[in-house]
Amino acid sequence: MNSVRTRVGRVISFLESSGTDVLAMQEIKCKPDQFPYKPFEDAGYQITLHGLNQWNGVAFASKIEAQDVEIGFTGMPEFKEVQEARAIGATFNGVRLWSLYVPNGRSLDDPHFSYKLEWLERLAAITSETLENEPDLPLALMGDFNIAPLDSDVWDINFFAGSTHVTPQERQAFEAFGQIGLTDVVRPLIPEGYTYWDYQQLRFPRNEGMRIDFVLGSEALAEKVSGASIERDERKGEGPSDHVPVVVELN
Repeated sequence: MNSVRTRVGRVISFLESSGTDVLAMQEIKCKPDQFPYKPFEDAGYQITLHGLNQWNGVAFASKIEAQDVEIGFTGMPEFKEVQEARAIGATFNGVRLWSLYVPNGRSLDDPHFSYKLEWLERLAAITSETLENEPDLPLALMGDFNIAPLDSDVWDINFFAGSTHVTPQERQAFEAFGQIGLTDVVRPLIPEGYTYWDYQQLRFPRNEGMRIDFVLGSEALAEKVSGASIERDERKGEGPSDHVPVVVELN
C-alpha cells in the first residue's frame, strides 16, 4: 500500500467500486492513533490493525466483524530485538485470514535476508500446526511475500541476478507453503501478470513489474474460490501505490 494516510482516497474509491467485503492491507505506515478511520467508517468498513511506527504495519478493512484477532503469529521472529508489525490474523464469517508483510531481505549479505527466511519458516510451521489441528479450516495467507516464485514473475530474470526475491532459498521458503497444503488460488485463474511496479525508471509504463503479492489458501478455502483478478489499472492515475489489489471471490 505504501502509506494508507497518503492513499486513503484511492483505497476508499476501490472499496466502493469493487464492493470488497474484506481488504487486507500491508505497509500502512502508521500507528493506531494515526489511522484515517472516518473515511473507512463512512464507507461502511470496520478497521482492525497492527501498526507500531511509520514503517510496516498491517490491517483489515471489512464489512464483516473481525473475530479472534491475533497480532503476530506464535514464535514470529524479531529483527534487532523488535517484533515488527508484519502480521495480523482474524476470522470473518468462519474464514481465517492473515494480512502479511514479509520482510524484504534487502540484500543477500544483509541480516535482514536471514531474518526473512527465518520469518517465513516460522510462518509455515505455525500454519502447518493450525491445519493439522483444523484440517477443514478455510484459511488464507494474503499479502506482500517479497518473493517471485517463477522466473516469469519478473520482467527480466537476468536483471535480478545476485539480488533478493528470486534466490533458491527464498523460492524454497515459498514452496514450503505448498508442502503443508496451501495453494496459490489466483494463479490457476490468472497464470500471468504482475502485482508490483517500482516507482523508479518508468517501470510501470514499460511493464517492468514483479508478481510478489499472493493469496495462499488451504484446501477448504481453495474449494470456495469462484473468481480472481489482479487489478492492474489501480497502478494508473494520481498517487497510486506501487502494488495493486489481488482480488479473490469466494462462493
